[in-house]
Amino acid sequence: MKIRYISNEKEIQSQGDTVVVLGYFDGLHRGHQELFRTARRIADEQGLVVAVLTFPESPKLAFCRYQPELLLHLQNPEERLKRMEEFGVDELYLIDFTSDFAAHTAEEFVASYLTALRARVIVAGFDYSFGSDKKEAADLASYFDGQVRVIPPVLDQGEKISSTRIRQAIASGQVKEATNLLGYPLSSRGIVVHGDARGRTIGFPTANLAPVDRTYLPQDGVYVVEVEVMGKRYRGMASVGKNSTFDGTELRFEANLFDFTKDIYGYTIRIFWLDKIREMVKFDSVPALIDQLHQDEKIARKWMKS
Repeated sequence: MKIRYISNEKEIQSQGDTVVVLGYFDGLHRGHQELFRTARRIADEQGLVVAVLTFPESPKLAFCRYQPELLLHLQNPEERLKRMEEFGVDELYLIDFTSDFAAHTAEEFVASYLTALRARVIVAGFDYSFGSDKKEAADLASYFDGQVRVIPPVLDQGEKISSTRIRQAIASGQVKEATNLLGYPLSSRGIVVHGDARGRTIGFPTANLAPVDRTYLPQDGVYVVEVEVMGKRYRGMASVGKNSTFDGTELRFEANLFDFTKDIYGYTIRIFWLDKIREMVKFDSVPALIDQLHQDEKIARKWMKS
């Protein structure tokens, strides 16, 4: 896959006539994947190149009052690029969604960017919008002479799959549901750093993690996880939240790896969120906490994918 960061349409250098997939694609969930499957199939049938024009960050940053959450993603940039390549993208063009870019009318956008992309077919989701005049996916055919494929919503349990729905699932701790909607495991990466070392003293040594990506962490709680470290995966349990039993005030993200004893300070490890075990609670005593951790471990070790 050829990746090119551009600032305007003049920097586009397509290698052939294209099927262009339009959208933001935070998360590349099962709904997005249907667009890429459609584009790849059309490209193979018609001898075209699959090209994507999208943005590194959310377009909402150009329109909404700033909130830190606007800079968070469902997956890290490396994973996003890797999955696009897996979904059959040949050319990826990334452009910042600036005030200048947003000022293009729908007609100007088609005439400049889609012409430069040598688009013969456009694939977009049903909820895609474009142009300063706020045109919808159904309007693409009014401005574009080629074929337009508008993909209907992909449903799960009668409700459309969307990035918003996935973010809500993560925020409520429903990591298993988030993985189902994404179509691949929800994960987070962190560098192993030194913490208070309390876990080791109570028989549950943990890897204290400093997040390295601007991705969403699940709601505070204790989770069944798989941990990828040094190329291998280990079952474990992870917690997100404040160490309230020890009167902690800072948000902690830590993982206990089963059957693993090596020191891994400085390593970047990856947490795959499988399911939630329980909420974070404050225990009356350390022995009560230890008893609960033993119960959590039993649940985590026995957990099976359904």
